[in-house]
Amino acid sequence: MLNDYYNIEKMTLPLIPLRGISIFPYMVIHFDVGRDKSINALEKAMLDDSYILLCAQKDPKIDEPTEDEFYNIGTVSKVRQMLKLPGGSIRVLVEGVSRGRIINLLENEEYFEAEIENLTYESENIIKDKAMEAAMRLVVTDLEEYIELSSKVSPELTSAVSDIDDPGRLADVIASYVFLKPEDDQKILETFDLYERLEVLHGILQEEIELLKIEDKINQRVKKQINRVQKEYYLREQIKAIQRELGEGDEILGEVEEYQEKIDKIKMPKEVKEKALKELDRLSRMSPHSAEVGVIRTYLDWLVDLPWDKESKGKIDINKSRDILDEDHYGLEDVKERILEFIAIRKLTNSMKGPILCLVGPPGVGKTSIARSIARSLNREFVRMSLGGVRDEAEIRGHRRTYVGSMPGRIIDSIKKAGTKNPVFLFDEIDKISSNYRGDPASGLLEVLDPEQNSTFVDHFLDVPFDLSKVMFVTTANTTASIPGPLLDRMEVIRISGYTDEEKLQIALNYLLPKQLKEHGLKDDNFAISNTALKSIVDYYTREAGVRNLERNIANVCRKAAKIIVEKGVKTVRINAGNISKYLGAPKYRFDTVNEKDQIGVANGLAWTAVGGETLSIEVNIMKGNGKLQLTGKLGDVMKESAVAGISYIRANSELLDIESEFHKDTDIHIHVPEGAIPKDGPSAGITIATAVASALSNTPIYRNLAMTGEITLRGRVLPVGGIKEKVLAANRMGIDKILLPYENSKDLDDIPDKVKRKMEFVLVKNMDEVLEHALVKRTENHEDN
Repeated sequence: MLNDYYNIEKMTLPLIPLRGISIFPYMVIHFDVGRDKSINALEKAMLDDSYILLCAQKDPKIDEPTEDEFYNIGTVSKVRQMLKLPGGSIRVLVEGVSRGRIINLLENEEYFEAEIENLTYESENIIKDKAMEAAMRLVVTDLEEYIELSSKVSPELTSAVSDIDDPGRLADVIASYVFLKPEDDQKILETFDLYERLEVLHGILQEEIELLKIEDKINQRVKKQINRVQKEYYLREQIKAIQRELGEGDEILGEVEEYQEKIDKIKMPKEVKEKALKELDRLSRMSPHSAEVGVIRTYLDWLVDLPWDKESKGKIDINKSRDILDEDHYGLEDVKERILEFIAIRKLTNSMKGPILCLVGPPGVGKTSIARSIARSLNREFVRMSLGGVRDEAEIRGHRRTYVGSMPGRIIDSIKKAGTKNPVFLFDEIDKISSNYRGDPASGLLEVLDPEQNSTFVDHFLDVPFDLSKVMFVTTANTTASIPGPLLDRMEVIRISGYTDEEKLQIALNYLLPKQLKEHGLKDDNFAISNTALKSIVDYYTREAGVRNLERNIANVCRKAAKIIVEKGVKTVRINAGNISKYLGAPKYRFDTVNEKDQIGVANGLAWTAVGGETLSIEVNIMKGNGKLQLTGKLGDVMKESAVAGISYIRANSELLDIESEFHKDTDIHIHVPEGAIPKDGPSAGITIATAVASALSNTPIYRNLAMTGEITLRGRVLPVGGIKEKVLAANRMGIDKILLPYENSKDLDDIPDKVKRKMEFVLVKNMDEVLEHALVKRTENHEDN
């Protein structure tokens, strides 16, 4: 809506759409005209009275605008000068006169022509109230602040505009000198009310001033940074010059440049790179004679030598991996299957985190060597760290650099030696770890063996995170009993039982014998050992779950054979079951150690130990006395309680067992477990002790070729126990051919090798009645034997 003080004059003028510029009344400006229509419009204006309407294009990129593509309010301007330029374009000088509003765009193919309203007013007719005066002062103040912040506008403009009394002209002149966006220029041009025009201009200027302040702030910060960098550079150059004069600078500067090159080549994490550059900066400022120089050198050496960006990348072939595992180890099917599962998953998903396997089993069964085979099958580097006897947490996490001679922990040290960030890492003998006042290494391992945390493992010496999430950790232990619960919870336990005699023979033939022949310089043409000789070594010279002693005996035979070949000049040494004793001496063990006949009060039990299964002979003697119970053989509390529970069951069921009911008053019972120097404990000998006592009290022999295991209750129930596979293998080694097992242990029979199953008879029992039924020799059989 127009104010009353505007004079409206209708006229027809040629029109030029402007690209990227806006023209205000009272503004003198020159611009180039190149489009045909615009040149024709300019020539038409010069033929008439030199007046032309200049309107801004909405989109300056359009070459041939239509009626809707330029604003309908522009500036009526007078053409002051024209100059033709090479190429056909014209440079024109114009002066803005007044605002013009398009009423109708006339049809003209040669140039734009429009019927317009020419809007003018007399400044004498403008009533300036206090609000108008205040608005005029505000925009002048805004201009002063704008000029102070911007270098694009001359400071003399302030004095020029301060003499303008016309509020409309003041707004237009200021807008013409200030660099605004085309949209803002058009907004001012389209505001006819003078007070509103001043308000709009004030708002736009305030926004521009705020932007200029932010620009100035950024500029000052950048300039300050540049000045600081220049200052540091200047000071560094001075330090270098002084060091050169003293003959100290070349060595340090050369090292700094060398470290800088290494750091730039390695793809370190951002945090690590910042730390390295900070330490490098410290090194560059130090004298070569400073004690701190050696510490920083050591630290930087560790940072640049660690495999931050190096990984073992091999093609995953599950069939090849299976062949490697089978080639290196005989048996161990559970372990091999779990490893092959991991390899298969890696084949499908490259981003899988490494699992943490804990191989638990007796010594000599190949726990450590299978970890090496895992690395070979995955085509990865292999590193081993023995935890036996480790007591200091610093062994795991390193020492802080404040200590003299501090170094990283053995984990980072091993990763550095491996040269890749994804090796197979073996923690050997994790059950032997201990703690003292220096800290608890097991607690230090909690972070290392947690896939959710080990991606940011921080060694105390490095003090920056190192990613261990791609490492495949494998641990070994003889038992899980001494491993702390939180640590055990982080690992997937795979139990490795002892080998059968047949498996030991195959291992000796395929692995141990070829290895020892190579180590002792023997060949097939000068040394021959029969399968029966190897079987004799297994049966009569070793008694173990693994094959370590077996390998030792084979090495002993090879040494003696080598001595005979060299000393006596014998071409070939042949060893068989008949002459094996000449090389290894008399047999150390009897293959069949069961009693030659059924005995009263002697029962064969089965026990589990950290080194595998063992048979346990339990002996009971009864004597006239006053009901005293004596237990010998270094028995633990649980085993003693099992003996008491067994006797209580016998007392309660004496009539059913055909035992004198008053035996507890006039009979002393002595229970003894041989090998008295070895501590023994656990509930699994409960039914064995009860059977031996029942045999002694009823004067009934126990079958000599039978062994048993199981916990007993006061009611005579037989409860399940652990270590069934190891116990059965031990019984097999000792020549036992019948075993009584708790009924609830029936699931464990699946783990027993088929060859052993075929040799032995397994009886699953639920209570002591069934145990005694199978264990005690029947009266008729006993009478016939006598």
